[in-house]
Amino acid sequence: MSGYPESATIVGIVCKDGVVLAAEKRVTYGRLILSRTGKKVFKITDRIGIAVAGLVADMQVLSKELEAMSRMYSMEMRKPISVRSAATLLSNILYERKMVPFFSQTIIGGLDDGEPTIYTLDPLGSLLKDTYAAAGSGSEIALGTLERHYKEKMSVNEGKDLAVRAIRAAAKRDVLSGEGIDIMVITDKGIEISEESIT
Repeated sequence: MSGYPESATIVGIVCKDGVVLAAEKRVTYGRLILSRTGKKVFKITDRIGIAVAGLVADMQVLSKELEAMSRMYSMEMRKPISVRSAATLLSNILYERKMVPFFSQTIIGGLDDGEPTIYTLDPLGSLLKDTYAAAGSGSEIALGTLERHYKEKMSVNEGKDLAVRAIRAAAKRDVLSGEGIDIMVITDKGIEISEESIT
């Protein structure tokens, strides 16, 4: 549980050879730190992941529901779900619950026929395609770092370094962000998840 709908800082970056999704680990309730090991980056398929800022329960429900519906899609269509289709599916899930919304901001990313792609979604399901994005309570600070240092055709290693820099910058000014960083790198080889310190 968290005291603020946007608590967390998440980042998504499109690179020439993949996508980087990252999030810090602090879970808060008001000014109280409830956990230093919160998970805010989730694997949906072998080529798609999401990073979510907001209430922890909503993050967990959204990720599980999207993962289950993506599996159903793949079984019915007999092909893996695309990032665009998964993003649209998530948009529909969020919009259907607009009267009692999930308190979350989401970045979904992955590979569509080898092309790295990310989309951002607000709590009501608005869907925007981006090359880089940040969301959550520290997003303004993280975006400043992304806008200054993002380059087209950067490698996933460069994207990973930039994501870490952006979240570290946010954690210095945003009390709702901190502890550590989970990083998901999605390439044509699959998904790799690693951790970095916040300092």
